[in-house]
Amino acid sequence: VQLQASGGGLVQAGGSLRLSCVASRRIFNNNAVGWFRQAPGKEREFVASISWNGGNLDYADSVKGRFTISRDNGKNTVYLQMDNLKPDDAADYLCAVHRWPIGGRTGYAYWGQGTQVTVSS
Repeated sequence: VQLQASGGGLVQAGGSLRLSCVASRRIFNNNAVGWFRQAPGKEREFVASISWNGGNLDYADSVKGRFTISRDNGKNTVYLQMDNLKPDDAADYLCAVHRWPIGGRTGYAYWGQGTQVTVSS
């Protein structure tokens, strides 16, 4: 099982980044995928999720209207477009594959390495 997140970096407040999560085909095409983040000294928190076919989307209130999750099953990739970034968004961002096609905020079976997002004020 392989999951690889990328696309993090340093951005000014108000800027944008697009994160990518590539997974091995075997676990990807029939399962929901989620993004989570963890800042130093804080609990890991849910950011967004997308069902296997992209028909069900869910966002944390803190990112709603600013972040957009999408997926390309042909490329085994899920994206997280992050706009209007704020200093509070700075964290290590991780992607995870859910046990089921629809998904949710818990129940993730496979986790990848994170990608660091830093937002300067």
